[in-house]
Amino acid sequence: MFFANFYIEDYDVAVIGAGHAGIEASLASARLGCKTVVFTINMDAVGNCPCNPSIGGTAKGHLVREIDALGGEMAKTADSCSLQSRLLNKSKGPAVHSLRVQIDRHRYSETMKHKLEKEKDLYIRQAEIIEIFKDKTDENFYLKSKTGILFRSKAVILSAGTYLGGKIFIGECSFDGGPDGIFPAMFLKDSLQNLGVKFKRFKTGTPARALKSSLDFSKMEVQFGDEEILPLSFATNPSKLKNLKVCHITWTNEKTKEVITKNLSRSILYLKQTKGIGPRYCPSIEDKILRFSDKKRHQVFVEPCGLNTEEMYLQGLSSSLPEDTQIEFYSTIPGFENIIITRPAYAIEYDCVDPLQLNALLEFKEIPLLFCAGQVAGSSGYEEAASQGLIAGINAAKKVLKEAPVILSRQSSYIGTLINDMTTKGVCDPYRMMTSRAEYRLILRQDNADERLTPIGKKVGLISEKGWKKFQNKLKIKKLESERISKIVLSPSKEINNILEGFNTPEIITGIKLVDLLKRPEVNCEILEKIGLIDQKVPKEILRQIEIEIKYEGYIKRQSIQIKNAQSQGFMLIPEDINYDEIKGLRLEAIEKLSKIRPPNVHEASRVSGVSPADISLLIFYLDRVKKK
Repeated sequence: MFFANFYIEDYDVAVIGAGHAGIEASLASARLGCKTVVFTINMDAVGNCPCNPSIGGTAKGHLVREIDALGGEMAKTADSCSLQSRLLNKSKGPAVHSLRVQIDRHRYSETMKHKLEKEKDLYIRQAEIIEIFKDKTDENFYLKSKTGILFRSKAVILSAGTYLGGKIFIGECSFDGGPDGIFPAMFLKDSLQNLGVKFKRFKTGTPARALKSSLDFSKMEVQFGDEEILPLSFATNPSKLKNLKVCHITWTNEKTKEVITKNLSRSILYLKQTKGIGPRYCPSIEDKILRFSDKKRHQVFVEPCGLNTEEMYLQGLSSSLPEDTQIEFYSTIPGFENIIITRPAYAIEYDCVDPLQLNALLEFKEIPLLFCAGQVAGSSGYEEAASQGLIAGINAAKKVLKEAPVILSRQSSYIGTLINDMTTKGVCDPYRMMTSRAEYRLILRQDNADERLTPIGKKVGLISEKGWKKFQNKLKIKKLESERISKIVLSPSKEINNILEGFNTPEIITGIKLVDLLKRPEVNCEILEKIGLIDQKVPKEILRQIEIEIKYEGYIKRQSIQIKNAQSQGFMLIPEDINYDEIKGLRLEAIEKLSKIRPPNVHEASRVSGVSPADISLLIFYLDRVKKK
């Protein structure tokens, strides 16, 4: 049909942007039965990873596993494109254990693009949407492409990433552009503002890429992947995963600092000629040197970008300095003396939505059926974007189908924590998920993401019958093994005590329950396997989960009580002269924000952007202690 001299295509849900948010949003919408279209400025940029070639990381690994548990696609694709896998924070408690997978970025993009192409009811179009409007005669949205085609949709999800009003900065040079040399979206903002959308201006950056043959790896520390690989996806068979590449570590030095410091005046960003606010937790090397001037060196990770490319990603060296200065300071780093840069580092400034306009569904409060997800909603990172995209896609489809929406609480997930933080506190800089933001992190571990969220994914309609049966079987195995372990009582024996002696744990003198032995910090399931007390047929991941639940049972109960107390102490008064630096464990961001704003009570402190619920718990504990003194 025709309307205003333009051809119209009809859809239930239209997704603008095919990055990590747009992929999960469009797949979820289509799988729930909505005719869905996803627009991308360049078909070869679907699922692009313009920054680090990895999925997961501290807290981010939790998000990826939760996406997988709900029926999303990121974890499965990352596993299929894995070059190296590592479980981070293994020396710490299981609450902060997080998976990080080095991926082949080109294969990841191709795989995601192919999944979109094959999905029933999903249509992928290379088109730049330059205008969104509503016609007075109906409640639909009309989307106009740069080539003049009109698309009509009942719901729209904005997931434009960093392309909206994108501007690249490399030293004194600046130009309109998106990541990796892709065109920016320069015209859409005006029509969104006409609909009532309010924007912020943020910026982010990425390091240079270097030619592998120009680097001297003998001067760097080798970083191997884990011998025993734990998949990101609950559906992936661990035996099929292998580490195909190694990463390396090197360090900046005083010479690096000297070169950067003398050239700061050559950066437009440091001449204050930009409006964008940069990420607090992923700063450029210039920011690091200025903010941490006492540090003599900064760590650099050298990571492969793929199997069929010689480009290496220089993690930790984001910069907006001129290209010649980049070559100069990179060359001061051990192993980089003869570096050949294939792509210079750059900063990108872009328009993003103030997330306070969104509700828990990620829908604009004042513009029904218009949703927003990803970096354009004020977050940073692939994983944060994919999390939001999945929830926005589910809720857009549910509203179109007139079904109940999905809202994840803070108690249920990292995804719920992320969305709650963004939509109730807003953002002053690109939001990054961290374990410290989740006050329920002992309960919200990555190992139990399926137990927390797969029933929700099944109810929503994104978990297949095959996946549900596998999940049910896992629960059955875990239950039987937990019951078996709970019944075992050990008697003292020379054999058992000889094994325990090697792990620096007291010998067994009298009878002891196996669960009590497992509560010892030094004892784990690997030791018990040697004793012959573990069923070898039970998957190791299930055994680890049982062990964690036994070891941390008391801590989880205690945390639940602390949460309850914290909720009842919201209006506890805060002394005007309080010194936040004295509160042990309080994050630097929280100290900075609270010291500046000086909230009168705990409730007001909890509303300060950048102050996490974990910070509030520490504050309450401190105030209680001061009161008792």
